[in-house]
Amino acid sequence: MQPFPSLMKPVELSLEGDPTWNEAKNVAYELACTGDEDPMLMSWFDQATGKFSPSCCKCDIADGPAWEIYGKNHGGRLRISINDDRYVFIYT
Repeated sequence: MQPFPSLMKPVELSLEGDPTWNEAKNVAYELACTGDEDPMLMSWFDQATGKFSPSCCKCDIADGPAWEIYGKNHGGRLRISINDDRYVFIYT
């Protein structure tokens, strides 16, 4: 059985310097708002700290980290990667 193809749109952004969490989150939100008036953040990842949400997801699944699978399976349609996955945000 073939898995369903991902309907998620990937977006890669490069920000100069070392953006803070809040700077990256604000840029991602502004971008998500261009396609939706009220986007919902489903999951996120901060590579430097290793923090992610939802934090209840503790395992890696064959298709990727659990936080990312959660985002895809709960309506995530936009994956915003900032500075080569330094920060990742998944929005509806």
